[in-house]
Amino acid sequence: MRPASSLSRPIVGAFILFGVVLSLFFAVLAALVVEGIEVHLVDERLAEVEKWARPRAAAGLPADLPAGLRFHRGDDIPLSLRALPAGVSEAEVDGIGLHVLAGADERGPYVVVDHESDYEEIEILVYSMFAAFFAGFVTLALFLGRFVGRRIVTPLRELADAVGQGAFALPHTERGDELGTLARALAAHTRELREYLDRERLFTGDVSHELRTPLTVIMGAAEILVENGRSPAVQAPAQRIYRAAQEATECVTVLLVLARAPQLALFSPVSVNEIARRETERYQAMVTGRPVTLRCVGDAAFRICAPAELCVSAIANLIRNACQYTEQGEVTVVIEPGRITVEDTGRGLPDAVRQTLGEGARPIPSSGSAGTGLGLSLVKRICEYLGASLVYENRPSGGSRFTIVFPVTFTPS
Repeated sequence: MRPASSLSRPIVGAFILFGVVLSLFFAVLAALVVEGIEVHLVDERLAEVEKWARPRAAAGLPADLPAGLRFHRGDDIPLSLRALPAGVSEAEVDGIGLHVLAGADERGPYVVVDHESDYEEIEILVYSMFAAFFAGFVTLALFLGRFVGRRIVTPLRELADAVGQGAFALPHTERGDELGTLARALAAHTRELREYLDRERLFTGDVSHELRTPLTVIMGAAEILVENGRSPAVQAPAQRIYRAAQEATECVTVLLVLARAPQLALFSPVSVNEIARRETERYQAMVTGRPVTLRCVGDAAFRICAPAELCVSAIANLIRNACQYTEQGEVTVVIEPGRITVEDTGRGLPDAVRQTLGEGARPIPSSGSAGTGLGLSLVKRICEYLGASLVYENRPSGGSRFTIVFPVTFTPS
């Protein structure tokens, strides 16, 4: 089925409009020609009859006229024709159309009547033939427009389908016209994008693979120090090293997932509200001993089909940034149907950082509630991967409010 916005529609419309305008032009021209011929022939015929019949009638001689022509003078003129102006005019008597030449001389008024003229029938025939020509011409324009439209649109549609399906070889690249130029340009651009994505995917995979082993070693050594270290001077740094290595490991896992094509339907549903509550409890240690309260409110429960690591990373980054850059007040995690909101009473985002939120995955400077540049940039990439949206607002009383709005296809728990 042809889409409503198909390029072939304006092409067909242009052909039909051309057919209609051209037909109307010829119709007006033909009407003027027919009317001109009719007037010329009728006037000449009546004038010739007048020149021949008027002197004969004046001499009292019979005027034998061709069939359909009559000459009347004086009282012999029918009453319905006596008030006609001088010259040729049209009249209708008893439903019969007449051409009448009225005049007067020294013997009085006279009329020449042509009441069996075939010009009206000829007009009807000519106009009927032209109406049939008009319908045929417009129909021909319609089919010709559809034919030309298909010839133009079908290759474009094939090219668009091939690009949309990610085909390696695009059609019509061998053509020498503008469509061939477009196909070759798309093929070159698609090839560049594919090579770039392959390089990014390979780079992400290689880096992640190379980082896993040293991160595992660091976590193991830090865990041993935490368990066996007796001095607080050793245990505190060891715990920080362990948490940092654990967060780096989670980040590597997230980057690996983001490097793959999103196939969310293949993942099992995860409870987003449980993740939000768990991450809130996890980061309570960040606000311990500070005039900051971290709490989770809301009892909405919903699930989405997505990798659990991505949901954890997105929510954790927002909570960690809010806790890290809120000097006093509170950090609140709000759970609502289909959305998670993290708001704080910190200094808020600078103008430059707010503008950066709308510029793709560009790193965001660490300032105020922005957290690390990698943090918000990663959250935005995760939201794009999940089909969710990240919304930022300034709180009226100061601070920031970040909301992750998940797709409308979320399922209640």
